[in-house]
Amino acid sequence: MDLGLKDKVVLITGGSKGIGLACARAFAMEGAKVAIVSRDPANLARAREQLSSEGLHVHLTRADLHEPHSAADVVEEVTGALGPIDVLINSAGAARRYDPETLDAAAFKATMEAKYFPYIYPQQEVLKRMAERVKTGGAKEPGTIVNIIGMGGKIASDIHIAGGAANAALMLATVGLAHYYARYGIRINAINPGATMTERVEEALKLEASREGIEPAEALSRGEARVPLGRFAKPEEIADVALFLASRRASYVTGAIVPMDGGSAPLI
Repeated sequence: MDLGLKDKVVLITGGSKGIGLACARAFAMEGAKVAIVSRDPANLARAREQLSSEGLHVHLTRADLHEPHSAADVVEEVTGALGPIDVLINSAGAARRYDPETLDAAAFKATMEAKYFPYIYPQQEVLKRMAERVKTGGAKEPGTIVNIIGMGGKIASDIHIAGGAANAALMLATVGLAHYYARYGIRINAINPGATMTERVEEALKLEASREGIEPAEALSRGEARVPLGRFAKPEEIADVALFLASRRASYVTGAIVPMDGGSAPLI
């Protein structure tokens, strides 16, 4: 199936590991021109080594997306290197978990800066340029954005209230901006992964195992037993849905929030 992604310029924030890296691999395999952004040079180097060993080339950009000027600089740099951005995949930012009794204004502020704004800043910069290209007739096809957010914005967790609030805000921004920018043909969608086998989840399983006095394998088994499909997601499975949403095969899909939690949350 031709997804129509060959030679498309794809910017992936948080693309040096986990789901972001899986997206980088998937888009590169489709023949897209991929740029990945991370603030950690070591992670960028490892990502390049992994992808190069598979015969895949990506453009690397080191940046901290907590500031709007950094996002503008990244978009300018990638555009200069690869061309106007056709697809933005937002996968940067991770929210720290807090005991509810330790939550204060500083914790909420830090969480929004860690998870909400690293999505919003590059998204706004890319949207501005995508819309301008449509207005001036400089775009062969309107662009598309996929925000990889998380189920924490749909289901409240005692230790993830601040992070869940950031996720919920991102979902609202996704749907609201999708409604507005549809007039330009620009599509914006989101994916809400549940537990996914990334380094972050593996570390969480180790901590749970240590706390419970069990082996990490047992902690994983217990976690997967709580998922109706019987296992955690693979990063590649999230990337496959991101590919579809970014492709012309999803040309009439916008403002969608796609849950990928293995059936754990039976919500409408």
